[in-house]
Amino acid sequence: MKNWDLLCHTIIGVLIEKLAPFLTYHDWKHTEHVIKMAEYIAQQEQTPEDDILLIKTAALFHDAGFINSPSEGHEDESIRMAKIKLPEFGYTKHEIEIISGMIQATSIPQNPKTKLECILADADLEYLGTDCFKYMTNRLFQEMKYINPDLSVEEWNEIQIHFLQSHSYHTPYCIQNRTPEKEKNLELLIQQRNSSGKL
Repeated sequence: MKNWDLLCHTIIGVLIEKLAPFLTYHDWKHTEHVIKMAEYIAQQEQTPEDDILLIKTAALFHDAGFINSPSEGHEDESIRMAKIKLPEFGYTKHEIEIISGMIQATSIPQNPKTKLECILADADLEYLGTDCFKYMTNRLFQEMKYINPDLSVEEWNEIQIHFLQSHSYHTPYCIQNRTPEKEKNLELLIQQRNSSGKL
């Protein structure tokens, strides 16, 4: 019998304690948001409850690797941590492999192959198509600036424009309900670049 509440409490507690303070975007609040959105999108996609639990579990672990590997490739570390911890909470080897695939599907550029992977990938970047975009991208900018102090606002603006232009949602729900706002956010960035070059 899986104890989701205990697992979630345990891992969120570890994230709060061990994630580096400079991770202003990839913090425990981001993980909680992705769990919430993954469950919501899964419900909109008529996903069975057993699969929703696996999606939530993958969301819980998807950025845990930042604890030990705060850089590109953290997904592999997240998967390693999940494979160690999840058997203690009653997850089978097959379930852990499904969860691992979902975690890997959040790596950029995203390339999800299954419905569950598509759901988690969209939950991770759901904010791109919301009115929280500016707030979240500013938090990500601060995080990236810690890693690369020379990163300018103008450079970041270009990175975000190219990212939004290359990104596509994968689930029918997000395609319909997040793409329009994402396009507005992209247009706003382009307008700001053309007028002042600043966010």
